[in-house]
Amino acid sequence: MSLLEEGGPIFAQIAAELANQIADGTVGEGERVASSNELAVFYRVNPATAARALTALSDEELVEKRRGVGMFVAQGARERLVLGRRRRFADRYVRPLAVEAARLGIGQDELLGLVRDELASVAVTSQAAGATAPKPNPTPSAGTPSARAATAAATTTAATVGGDT
Repeated sequence: MSLLEEGGPIFAQIAAELANQIADGTVGEGERVASSNELAVFYRVNPATAARALTALSDEELVEKRRGVGMFVAQGARERLVLGRRRRFADRYVRPLAVEAARLGIGQDELLGLVRDELASVAVTSQAAGATAPKPNPTPSAGTPSARAATAAATTTAATVGGDT
């Protein structure tokens, strides 16, 4: 899996990944997120780029800085994030779906039936995939970029500090 994709600002991609972790509950409210240095090590980017990602999340009030301690997921961040995404989802997908359905003469009952059938199909596919795929570990001690970045940074620091004298 490629962590960062071609196109789009790198800081925005890092911020989006962290926002996804907040939205899906991988990183909970009040939990520490990786520092800019930890993110820089994990994503192999300049620390200023990683700091810009954290600043973007701070500007959206998703994370807050605690002086001398680090950045933490703000209270209510997940709720605000999910609410905003639901609004954008409706604007981006539901409204155009309804407009096109009206254009094609698809009535409300037929459209709802199509959506129900598709949701059932997606649920079956998701359940089948869930049976074979490992469940993500919601604890920040393993699996999340925040945790992996912290581990990588600690390893790098330990190697530097404990290296040859």
